[in-house]
Amino acid sequence: MSSTTYKPDTTCRISRESAPRNTHAKVYALLRDTLSRGCVLDIPCGSGAFLRRLQTGPYAFCGVDIASHAAIPREANFVRANMNARLPFDDARFDAVVSIEGIEHIRRPFDFVSECARILKPGGVFILTTPNISSLRSRWRWLLTGFHNKGNYPLDETRPLWRHHITLLSYPQLRYIFHTAGLRVKQRSTSRIKAASWLYLPLLPFTRLVTRWVLWRGAKDDALAALYRDVARELYSLPVCFGDNIILVAHKPGSAS
Repeated sequence: MSSTTYKPDTTCRISRESAPRNTHAKVYALLRDTLSRGCVLDIPCGSGAFLRRLQTGPYAFCGVDIASHAAIPREANFVRANMNARLPFDDARFDAVVSIEGIEHIRRPFDFVSECARILKPGGVFILTTPNISSLRSRWRWLLTGFHNKGNYPLDETRPLWRHHITLLSYPQLRYIFHTAGLRVKQRSTSRIKAASWLYLPLLPFTRLVTRWVLWRGAKDDALAALYRDVARELYSLPVCFGDNIILVAHKPGSAS
């Protein structure tokens, strides 16, 4: 996040979950399913709500944010750092990196994911959440208004703020960023599916058919055809089509020594 526009409340003494409902609980459950023990980095950690969940598990942990908060647990080994810059950690430092609702606020998402891949150990896990603009609900809003869900209105150019969603990313874009950084997306999930999202279910057969047809026509060789089939299948999975946010679980190839 940009240090010139980010002005957090550094006096906050309460750990608040600055994410859609159930996101922290879902991410923690996914982490427990994929990592039995090890060292976890939470970035951006905000006021330390997810760090406090990590306190209850078998993990060592570290928190990173652009500013410190009074509510961050002392056990967190907190480090101040900018997500747009090189992270101040050695290569292969962590067994897991968790990033909850942060990537949509930064200017350099490719560099950030590459940095997370660098500091992960071989075999490590990266769990990232971000608003879901690939949902049918968000695509319909884009068609009618030119604005995605979670980015409903033009951003205030005269008063840029840290909480602005300046980098909303679709599922195919996120997959591309992860895979070109050397990570492999293994699981797609969401914190919740709102009741209103099911209203867009009738759009599913038509949009899926059109997407497959377009990608079939665009495939230039067998390798691209296979890639496009994978992307289309994942794009029309339940969490991506209807989820309030996207939660991605990715792994760094290799095995921990």
